[in-house]
Amino acid sequence: MDASARIPDEIAWNLVDPKAFGSGAARIHDAYKWLRANNPLGLANLEGHYDPFWVVTKHTDILEVSRQNALFHSGDRQTTLTSQLGDKQVRKMTGGSPHLVRSLVQMDAPDHPKYRALTQSWFMPGNIKHLEERIRTIARGAVDKMMAKCGQCDFARDIAMLYPLHVIMEILGVPAEDEPRMLMLTQELFGAADSELGRDVDLTDPEKMTESIQAVLMDFYQYFAKITASRRAEPRDDLASVIANSTIDGAPISEFEALSYYVIVATAGHDTTSSSTAGAMWALAADPAQFAQVKSNPSLIPGLVDEAVRWTTPVKHFMRSATADTELRGRKIAKGDWLMLCYASGNRDEEIFEDPYVFRADRNPNRHLSFGYGAHLCLGQHLAKMEMRILFEELLPHLKSIELAGEPANSESVFVSGPKRVPIRFATA
Repeated sequence: MDASARIPDEIAWNLVDPKAFGSGAARIHDAYKWLRANNPLGLANLEGHYDPFWVVTKHTDILEVSRQNALFHSGDRQTTLTSQLGDKQVRKMTGGSPHLVRSLVQMDAPDHPKYRALTQSWFMPGNIKHLEERIRTIARGAVDKMMAKCGQCDFARDIAMLYPLHVIMEILGVPAEDEPRMLMLTQELFGAADSELGRDVDLTDPEKMTESIQAVLMDFYQYFAKITASRRAEPRDDLASVIANSTIDGAPISEFEALSYYVIVATAGHDTTSSSTAGAMWALAADPAQFAQVKSNPSLIPGLVDEAVRWTTPVKHFMRSATADTELRGRKIAKGDWLMLCYASGNRDEEIFEDPYVFRADRNPNRHLSFGYGAHLCLGQHLAKMEMRILFEELLPHLKSIELAGEPANSESVFVSGPKRVPIRFATA
């Protein structure tokens, strides 16, 4: 291997350290910036801790890998970065599989398109259009709740985390009284490495961490097993009934894959939207001129939404593995090699985005990568953008001014992370 491909360890460690993605996230963005400039397709080789993996930091290369789904698989190895000890523990738990869940994220063709087709129509623009008035009612409830906070709140915890949660749980068919449980389990899953969000385990012990994640998933499975039984006995007009009664190749969907489907909808269906919503408010509260611009010109709200999704990039990476020897950016990629697609780096690529470190609601075009690309393009992207657009359409007319009332903070997670605290002060219009 070309020695120049190796990433210096002091840079590579940032990619695997949850704390580098935490408050301010300056450390991970400094690492990405260095990589884009000096080694845009480098090899991280943290011996004794992680299998070597290629780090894809440029927008063009991320697109190139994402569009070649037959050459770069999602399911052959772990789909998110996992340590050698963690991988060993998962395979021990599963009898050899690298996956604790098997959702769309972990699937490749021919299974992926079959399972995606089960729910795809529910998330298409034509269908979610019928949900707009119901979502607007939920958004107005969120605004009323914020207005009752007497000019100060934690926008992440009080509004952004709860509003998309209520929307997706209503679509899925989860009762409102169970939403706090779904939020807690989601935070324990995606924030497992964050001492404020994860379960009380030794964060330095990969084995304990893996056991904690498995325990969270078992809690999800036990909950949704009851939902499955209920919807098979009495189907309703909800997404849970679609999943519970689905067939694949003429046979009923397996219990494990049905439960995995619920988990991906119940977690990714709100957490990433919550992060982007909180990220939008963080940016507006930090920049009075930006707030004034959007407030005076509501036609910028869709742009605000897209920029918040780019700016926050809730899903920081996915892993892919090569199914054959190939070449990318002049590097020889061998069959079986592992690649990390760094979406948060691609979304700051200086070759694609003018002033990439500046939040601009009027950014156009905005070719961000936050929803992925190719066959794995996010199923819920249209719903997510609609939810955010409606919330800000309802909220901004009520606000005269906003400002940060403390230090915001991001969750500490290598995979999915976003604002966990956005304290603000606001004056009502």
